[in-house]
Amino acid sequence: MLSHGEQTMMDIWNSAGSVGTQQQLFDARSALRRPLVDPSSNASEQASYTRTAQTEIYNLFPRLPNPDLVLYVYPHLSGSEQAPVPGYSTVFPLYRTVQYAQPGERVDDL
Repeated sequence: MLSHGEQTMMDIWNSAGSVGTQQQLFDARSALRRPLVDPSSNASEQASYTRTAQTEIYNLFPRLPNPDLVLYVYPHLSGSEQAPVPGYSTVFPLYRTVQYAQPGERVDDL
């Protein structure tokens, strides 16, 4: 059915939204155009409940205490050519294998 009035399709389209509807549309578009970094949302507030790979691993598979030992290797000469090697430190665990806690087992350092 064709309209018999003097309005064109563009007139109907432009007048279809009332002032309230246009304001709601503007508000919705403004909300979508918010900046990527919102100063009101602080990342530290979200850190406690944000899932990361590290928190997932430590929460799902808690390890029993295994202290790290630090070994310092003093500067020395190495090989037949007596090449100088600077001092360095290395870290290795006290126990050879990693032990995982059973459900409900204490995992705090003793």
